[in-house]
Amino acid sequence: MRKTLTQFLVEQQRVGAPQQLGFLIEVVSQACVTIANAVNKGGIEGVLGALDQENIQGEVQKKLDVIANDIMLAVNGWGGHLAGQASEEMDTIVPDAQTGGEYLLVYDPIDGSSNIDVNGVVGTIFSVLKAPSAAEGRVATEADFLQPGVQQVAAGYAIYGPQTVLVLTLGAGVQAFSLDRETGAWVQTSEAMQIPRKTKEFSINMAYQRHWPAPVSRYVAEVLAGRDGPRGVDFNMRWMGSMVGDVHRVLTRGGVFMYPTDERADMTAGKLRLMYEANPIAFLVEQAGGMATDGARRIMELQPERLHQRTGVILGSADEVALIADYYSKA
Repeated sequence: MRKTLTQFLVEQQRVGAPQQLGFLIEVVSQACVTIANAVNKGGIEGVLGALDQENIQGEVQKKLDVIANDIMLAVNGWGGHLAGQASEEMDTIVPDAQTGGEYLLVYDPIDGSSNIDVNGVVGTIFSVLKAPSAAEGRVATEADFLQPGVQQVAAGYAIYGPQTVLVLTLGAGVQAFSLDRETGAWVQTSEAMQIPRKTKEFSINMAYQRHWPAPVSRYVAEVLAGRDGPRGVDFNMRWMGSMVGDVHRVLTRGGVFMYPTDERADMTAGKLRLMYEANPIAFLVEQAGGMATDGARRIMELQPERLHQRTGVILGSADEVALIADYYSKA
């Protein structure tokens, strides 16, 4: 019989994982089940489409963005294990009134929300940090959240596709669990996801090619040249329009995902959010044997200066990411 998420977390506690961390992951996983149901019933419940408002990022919010954010807040707000929450959809943090919560939860409630109305792949990304406020007996502040990715104690995402899958790391490899809708349980379907070092697949939005930095243009030109070019191999390109969708493919069969900074005025700092997207995904990718960089630096070593800070992202199969990073160093 396959192991469930609950059984996996109990086993992790036996080898030293904190009980409160296991409880937090259980609660987050239940929030993801509720979000999955909301996504699945979006057309039936009439909650597709956009709202007449923007989030702190200046992006028009989808109805499901707000619904998923409210679910995460409500489900995670009662257990006492959190000192505070921060979301891509909220201006600032939501601290817990109690001072004993050991962890901080950071999340993007719906990643790839532009896919919602076309029934494309979306997901929920989350990151767990230790709360400095717990030891100091005070309420959490925004500054407590500004920790580099290397300080994450857990990270993961739920992907809502043909299957609902939870991908998780507690810092000792990457596990995947599929939702059994008949029982409501998360059933382990992968014990140690590994990204192949080499790949013949890449993901990037070709619409912005004219704005790319030179190292990215060089890399893409080489792989597009195929077997007659300098790489001597035919590559395939894939692009889903949601980070979780493209990253899940990378974790499953290898590849490179790129969303670099570029020359557009609003993209000089990058598109993806460091704390809500880049850090948790980088943690997963590294735990699966891959690499994650902004071109010049390891993503998880970047020091956040703002809650909604952005960054360029290049991650996936280690040999390919190292090659692109080398192109950046020589540019």
